[in-house]
Amino acid sequence: MRITFLGTGAAGGVPLYGCRCEACALAKENPALRRAPCSALIEAGDTRILIDGGLMDLHTRFAPGKLDAILLTHFHPDHVQGLFHLRWGKGDRIPVFIPPDPDGCADLFRHPGILDFLPQTALSAFAIGPLRITPVPLIHSKPTFGYVFECASGSSFAYLTDTRGLPQDTESFLKTVKPGGLAIDCSFPPSDQPRGHNDWPRALKCIEAVSPGRAWLIHLSHELDQWRLTTRPELPATVTVANDGERVDL
Repeated sequence: MRITFLGTGAAGGVPLYGCRCEACALAKENPALRRAPCSALIEAGDTRILIDGGLMDLHTRFAPGKLDAILLTHFHPDHVQGLFHLRWGKGDRIPVFIPPDPDGCADLFRHPGILDFLPQTALSAFAIGPLRITPVPLIHSKPTFGYVFECASGSSFAYLTDTRGLPQDTESFLKTVKPGGLAIDCSFPPSDQPRGHNDWPRALKCIEAVSPGRAWLIHLSHELDQWRLTTRPELPATVTVANDGERVDL
């Protein structure tokens, strides 16, 4: 199984429009430091699955027939905005697996075009090609799923973005699966202010609880990148901060 982190940024991305912090200034100068909307491509054999549709160039990035499915974590704009162009395409319909959110995005539901929206049930697995995929509930301001991918070869990977902590049933499921890889929301520096995303300590606490083989921090804000520049925090040996374009084979 191969995972490509197409985007690793929180809403607004890095550099953030109008921001003059050091992290944003460096990202303006160096494309390698930029963060696009959080999304990933999962590949297993000839099967290719896109997680989230926030990238605005989906209609040009992926030629017709090059995606077997799209999995949406939830319906906030930075995770679906690229679908507004893609839906008007021609050709075969694209299955889009979604959490059960009837208010998800009214305009997409009214005019889906070639997108075939398929609501899923939490912790009820389905198959795409050689992959067994289980949607797991997350804690966010809209109905939100993470996805756990299991391959017949034995590799497994969990993608958990836009969450603040983990529900007990999700944590228990992940402990049972013991994923070889895990990507998890880490949007903010340490903070006592409640937000709808993990801060640095909470993300690491979730990783410690699940104990995957390897872990990547995703959905990073410019605030977190700025904090990392000034504090240089250490990470466990098996945890890294993901970057746009990074490719991982499990």
